[in-house]
Amino acid sequence: MKRGAALWRLAYLLAAGGVFLVDQMSKAWAARALRFGSDRIIVPGLLNFSYAENRGIAFGQLQEGGPFGHWFLVALAGLAALFVLLYFFRTPRSDDRVLGACALLLAGIFGNLFDRVRLGFVIDFIDLHVSNHHWPTFNIADASICIGAALLALDIFRKEGGARREVGNGNR
Repeated sequence: MKRGAALWRLAYLLAAGGVFLVDQMSKAWAARALRFGSDRIIVPGLLNFSYAENRGIAFGQLQEGGPFGHWFLVALAGLAALFVLLYFFRTPRSDDRVLGACALLLAGIFGNLFDRVRLGFVIDFIDLHVSNHHWPTFNIADASICIGAALLALDIFRKEGGARREVGNGNR
């Protein structure tokens, strides 16, 4: 790998580290400020901060896994981080959307993995409501994972659409 490309990748990894730190600081704040207190209404009817401990996976699923489930989720997150890291280093330097998506995924995976190993659960505290719809409580790491996954999905759909157009043009 060329030095310029390596430095550019390092910049993405440093940005991922920054997102990881913001996630961890926000969870530490939530544990201190919200754990034994009341919820904080930030925007009435839209955004609250409310402390929750998630021992399962996304959106509170699989909460009753016990010790086996806990370590299974740790192993699964570790494998996911490894695969994303490998994909990150195999992605061309010019593909900023995918590199950024991988950085966001890594930040989120490591943020929740760190909690799971250190605490045995993931701290969630961001609580969104829109009208009668209530989004499951989440954290910055979860948001980072969702945004990274959405960027990867966008990239896949754009590449598939471009491939279909090229095939369609070649048949005329």
